[in-house]
Amino acid sequence: MTTPLRVTGIDHVVLHVRDLARSKRFYTELLGCEVGHESAAQVFLRCGDQLIGLFQVREGAEVHAGSEVNHVALRLAAGDYAQVKAALEAAGVEVHGRTGDPHCIYFSDPDGHRLQLLPPAARH
Repeated sequence: MTTPLRVTGIDHVVLHVRDLARSKRFYTELLGCEVGHESAAQVFLRCGDQLIGLFQVREGAEVHAGSEVNHVALRLAAGDYAQVKAALEAAGVEVHGRTGDPHCIYFSDPDGHRLQLLPPAARH
């Protein structure tokens, strides 16, 4: 009998974007991700030990945010709900909670991909 496969973590998640430079700025300048590597059509951003791949769609192609991935939850190194919400809103980002948990931090990136931020106190 062969050993079953065992997943040990997420290597990366890919999000299709309309404007690669705009999305790169959003994830690096607002959310603090670091560029791992990039090319003209894609950027891989470090989020701790995981990566987010931003892939530029071809001109005229549509982005289907939310239809392939419900949301990506990102852990924060520091901050609490009020600080994180204030920082996002100061950047012009609309923040909302979820049913039964209004203090959950959900928002969308410039292409409509739903993101969640988890301050240290919010982790399970």
